[in-house]
Amino acid sequence: MGVAQNIQKQISKIADGITFKYEQLTIEPQEFPAAAKAIERLIAKGIIKRFSTGVFYKPRKTVFGELKPNEDEMLKPYLFERGKRIAYITGTSLYNRLGLTTQVPKSIKIASRDKRISVSNDYLQASPVKSYVDVTDKNFHLLGLLDVLKDFKQIPDLDKSSAIKILSNKLNELSTTETKLLIKYGLVYPPRVRSFLGALLENLNTENGLTALKTSLNPLSEYEYGIDKKQLPTIENWNIK
Repeated sequence: MGVAQNIQKQISKIADGITFKYEQLTIEPQEFPAAAKAIERLIAKGIIKRFSTGVFYKPRKTVFGELKPNEDEMLKPYLFERGKRIAYITGTSLYNRLGLTTQVPKSIKIASRDKRISVSNDYLQASPVKSYVDVTDKNFHLLGLLDVLKDFKQIPDLDKSSAIKILSNKLNELSTTETKLLIKYGLVYPPRVRSFLGALLENLNTENGLTALKTSLNPLSEYEYGIDKKQLPTIENWNIK
C-alpha cells in the first residue's frame, strides 16, 4: 500500500470532529515528505481541515453545514504530547466550568511546567501559565482546585459563600490518596493557598496532612480573603480574614 493510501485509510478511521496530529498516524520517518503531501491533498479535497500548524480534523457535516470540533477537542492537541498529559486549563475558563463564575473569557489560560503554550487562530485564543509542578492525568484536577484558592479574590462575579460550598464538596469527594496528593502539591503553592486549603480541610474534619500545612506557615502572617466565620468556621485557626 502506498503512503497516500495508508494515510487516507488511517484518517478514515478517525471520527468526525476529532482533532489529530502527525504523531497519531503511523508514518515511517522516510515517509514524512510523502505523508505531508497526502495530507495537503486531503485538505484540498475538503476531507480534512487544518486547525492549526500540524493539527487537523475531519469536519462533522450536518444539514446546517460543517461543524468545527468542540472546545475540548480543540484544546486536546495542546494539553497532550504523545498521549501524555502535559498541561491543563486554568483561569476564568476553569472557574466557569466549576460553576464559580458565569463569565466566559475570550482567551483561555493553559498551565504547563516546562512548555509555554500559546494558541492564536480563528478557532481558539490561549495564553501560557506556568504550573507549580509537572502535570499528569492524575493531578491536573487537583492543581485546578489549588489554582482556585490562589486566584480566589480575582475570580470575576464570585459569590464567596457558594464558592466555599462548591470547593468543600469537591474536596469531600476526593479519596484519601487524592487528599494527600493535594496537600503535597499545596505545599509548593503560596502561603495564602496553604492556609485556605488547611481551613477548608479542617472544616471537613480532615486530619492527615494538616500539620504539614500548619508548620509550613508563618504563625504571625495573616491572609486576606474577605470571608468570615459564617462562611468558613475554621478561618481563625489559619489566620484568614
